[in-house]
Amino acid sequence: MRFNKDNQQYSKFLKKINFSGFKSIFFISSLLYFCIYFFDNIDQISFDINLGRDGINLSLSFLFCILSIYLNAYAWKYIVKWFGKEFKSNNLVSFYVLTNILKYVPGGFWHFVERFNFIKKISNPQIALYSTLIEPYFMLSGSFLLASMGLFFSPFYFFLIFPLVFLNRKFIYLILKLLGSLKGKVFEVLGLPNSKGHFEERINIVSFFPSRALLLEIGFILSKFIGFYICLNIFYTSNTLNITFLLVIFSLSWSLGLVVPSAPGGVGVFEACLLLFVGKSIPQNIIFISLVYFRVISTSADLLLSLPFLIRKLSSRI
Repeated sequence: MRFNKDNQQYSKFLKKINFSGFKSIFFISSLLYFCIYFFDNIDQISFDINLGRDGINLSLSFLFCILSIYLNAYAWKYIVKWFGKEFKSNNLVSFYVLTNILKYVPGGFWHFVERFNFIKKISNPQIALYSTLIEPYFMLSGSFLLASMGLFFSPFYFFLIFPLVFLNRKFIYLILKLLGSLKGKVFEVLGLPNSKGHFEERINIVSFFPSRALLLEIGFILSKFIGFYICLNIFYTSNTLNITFLLVIFSLSWSLGLVVPSAPGGVGVFEACLLLFVGKSIPQNIIFISLVYFRVISTSADLLLSLPFLIRKLSSRI
């Protein structure tokens, strides 16, 4: 009884905080930092590239971005399966891939809306909602776990592995309630009540820990990182790159881009954070150019795979 009372007070406290305002300020500040850096160093930045020499590396980066999307899609499939809904076909994976481009639409939640509606048609609203809400938490946990590998002897190690503690059958409802408190606008768009007790209906978690989904999310982040690393190697030919250090800052920067939905697809936030974290370790004009190429490549991968979905949407409106 005491726990329920404390939980209600905590939920009320969360609702009073203007998370949307904080996220918008963080997004605008990150974008300003990125733009100010560009204009201050415009004389040192050149986007010229030799396609004959570097075309293979650019193609490899693109292929790893494609791979990351599919790994993310399969992770979502196993998240849905973990909540008790089995799919024999790969329709779930295909739909995830097709709607991935919607994460770049302002608001940062329209891909969730499409996926929720898709699952709701073939399952029930509860499983559709749970898989929609919890997927970013899986991605965040996987990203933090990768970052922790480079900070094993640091106090931050325990902070980075902490999300994994709640990623199990015993605590998952607590995470869902917390995410429900933070995703009020998503509930409004989906037309669902954000009420107490909504998270404990029609769900049958099949195992204690979702190891397969988490491993796929780790593979998703790792594929993204390899795509970025290939871009960086095109412009930075020195052998002094510390891959572990880069993996840590890439994972943390990507995580910050993920948790700031005001940024469509993390645009601006991810880049600004990585620039800031790298510091003087690598020439920042090189990092800047690599980030721009990587953003173009990763967005192009999303656009290419989502093209049939976009064409169908546009055709239905004509």
